[in-house]
Amino acid sequence: MEDGDALRAAESDAAEEGDSESSGRAKKAPKQRSFWKELPILVGIALILALVIKTFFVQAFSIPSGSMENTLQVGDRVLVDKLTPWFGSEPERGEVVVFKDPGGWLNDEPAQRSSNSFVRGIQDVFSFIGLMPSSDEKDLIKRVIAVGGDTVECQGSGPVKVNGLALDEPYIFAGNTPCGEKPFGPVKVPDGRIWVMGDHRANSLDSRYHMDQPGGGTVPVGNVVGRAFVVAWPIGDWATLPVPDTFDQKGLAAGGPLAPPLAGAALAAPAVWWVRKRRR
Repeated sequence: MEDGDALRAAESDAAEEGDSESSGRAKKAPKQRSFWKELPILVGIALILALVIKTFFVQAFSIPSGSMENTLQVGDRVLVDKLTPWFGSEPERGEVVVFKDPGGWLNDEPAQRSSNSFVRGIQDVFSFIGLMPSSDEKDLIKRVIAVGGDTVECQGSGPVKVNGLALDEPYIFAGNTPCGEKPFGPVKVPDGRIWVMGDHRANSLDSRYHMDQPGGGTVPVGNVVGRAFVVAWPIGDWATLPVPDTFDQKGLAAGGPLAPPLAGAALAAPAVWWVRKRRR
């Protein structure tokens, strides 16, 4: 009987082992999808991410003219920071910014589109997701010289002055004068607007040339797409676009010298009130 029990136990163990192996085979991972079946999903995710990046973070823009030479060359691609404006950041003096036409600045410049419908279609798709600039964008790129509350002027051959302080502008195109044959001012820049000029002063239809239009040549801050922070293409022109040191001068900000007294007065008022209350 003991031998029979042992035999039955062995058969039972063998059966359980067979069932375990069958179960293991049944639990094997399903066959992976074909790469070609997953490719459309991957492409779709990539396009969605590219669209989100273009909408909220960074967008590429092409330089159409020589108005910013030699800082930017015709055909350069710059990357523009679109994120910080979402957090309330406004353009600062010295920054190179891309902005939408405030009205009448680009009336005489037709959109440059390919005559080939297939090429236009490809360009439209790629520009929609931010992989290349649009051929019909009505955007401009200039340097911010003054912001809301500033007084800006350029008399004779220069220099440009902001709130009475002269700017040393090494970025100006060689051979140009700061005024670029178009003296102006003094102009008080309204709050919420900026005064912009191209680095190639003799070849830039900037704020100086639109003073007879609404806004007196200034651009609404709301029209600013973002700050250009790097030249990304071609590789040979790669460069960052920092704010020049001339815009770090002390007292350049409008009302700068009054700021400490005003701050002191603001802090002193509560202190005086508290002392007088204690005396009573």
